[in-house]
Amino acid sequence: MRRGRAKVSREVVDFKQAPYSQKKNPFQPMTIFSEDEIESIHQASLKVLCDTGLDFQSPRAVEILKKAGANIASDGKRVRFEPGFVMEKIATTPSEFTLHGRYKERHVHIGGNSVVNTLVSSAPNVSDLERGRILGNFEDYSNLIKLGEILNTVHALGGYPVEPCDIDVRVRHLHAISAASRLSTKPLFGYAIGSERMLDAIEIVRIGRGIDKETLLKEPSITTVVNANSPLVYDRALLEGAIEMAENNQPVIYTPFTLAGAMAPITIAGALVQQNAEALAGLAFHQCVNPGAPAIYGSFTSNVDMKSGSPAFGTPEYTKATIASGQLARKYKIPLRASNANASNAPDEQSVYESQMSLWACLLGQVNFILHGHGWIEGGLCASYEKIILDAEMNQMMEAFMQPSPANKDTLGVEAIAEVGPANHFFAAQQTLERYETEHYNPLLSDWRNFESWRDSGSVTASQRANKIWKQLLDDYEEPKLKMEVEEELKSFVDRRVSEGGAPAL
Repeated sequence: MRRGRAKVSREVVDFKQAPYSQKKNPFQPMTIFSEDEIESIHQASLKVLCDTGLDFQSPRAVEILKKAGANIASDGKRVRFEPGFVMEKIATTPSEFTLHGRYKERHVHIGGNSVVNTLVSSAPNVSDLERGRILGNFEDYSNLIKLGEILNTVHALGGYPVEPCDIDVRVRHLHAISAASRLSTKPLFGYAIGSERMLDAIEIVRIGRGIDKETLLKEPSITTVVNANSPLVYDRALLEGAIEMAENNQPVIYTPFTLAGAMAPITIAGALVQQNAEALAGLAFHQCVNPGAPAIYGSFTSNVDMKSGSPAFGTPEYTKATIASGQLARKYKIPLRASNANASNAPDEQSVYESQMSLWACLLGQVNFILHGHGWIEGGLCASYEKIILDAEMNQMMEAFMQPSPANKDTLGVEAIAEVGPANHFFAAQQTLERYETEHYNPLLSDWRNFESWRDSGSVTASQRANKIWKQLLDDYEEPKLKMEVEEELKSFVDRRVSEGGAPAL
């Protein structure tokens, strides 16, 4: 395993990022289902919640729901929700909120037509063109965090970009999240795997931001994902973590993992009914813990290859389900999460066209929080350095697409057309000279030279050029140092929790 990657002399790659900013989606969202059909999916979801219910495997969570008025079966796990109960509870979910980074310029808006993009998360493996696919480790974890910090299309972390498997699982979260708080100024993430890990993550983020606990309660600063164990189960560890997040007024992304034909009905409408029921149950539970606590509706409905049973992503079915999820989330006035997903085993053409399908779904469905936005391959089993750059290019193109292009006196070009006249060109026109650096998309990765020039310079493919770019970005990275007193407090907390043994190995 490579350690301490040293700087080496390399060819300087000509690439240019657009300035960092959070974008807003100016377009009207697309609809897949009619209003009547969305209402049918909604009503069917409520029927599932009322008649079948979900298993909540945490006694603490069940007690919270019981006190709130949910119907608890005699086994102490199955929870059924009356329709009025569900709608009353989710109504207190904020439709918009601010997620806070280390300083003001890194805060992001969640909800409305705002878009937040993240790195890949939770991959057990990592790959690049030289080493191939290897097991996740702390060095690569840190390097990927650095790329997320320096890339302007990344607005927040959505989890560990790769699992640092060389660190004991009991203390892994302490080292991983404290490293992220040092290496990145963007909003952070912790895993809701039990109370201890979640509380440690919340405390590390509080320390890293240099704020007190009262401020943290007012300023959401960390996200987590709580997946339903589809079909119709929320497991104990995730619920325990969700409770800590809700009590501390931090947002949970409640995300069913509904694969049509395997973990949900095979039809898109049926899979959406189950997704919606599971998401509404989680969102209602969140409000039972702390009314008004921020939360996000998570969409992750796709299909499987029915010949092999393998999950498929970036498919037409995934795209339709994501856009329809936008219709449901807007119906409830709750921010929406989806993903930039693909099933390719390499950063190749398949990974790109499936990711493009996923990204268009996020844009057309007016998704607010794009998880796995940079670097996901192999259905989430691997984080690819080259795919991070390929995704940054695609996301930068999407951001340029969302920039307004007004048609007014300054842009219609009547004077420019008169200046140039027939049978001439616009390269030297006054309008062109005034705008040539800012008017059009600047590529991070794309190579738009003609064939002869490209061939004579070495015929470098997009993945090969991406390989050079991520290495240069890492060489250019400068750590955003914490204040000395913050660094000391952070180290003291992590050292103490490590000496105490961290969190239980589940």
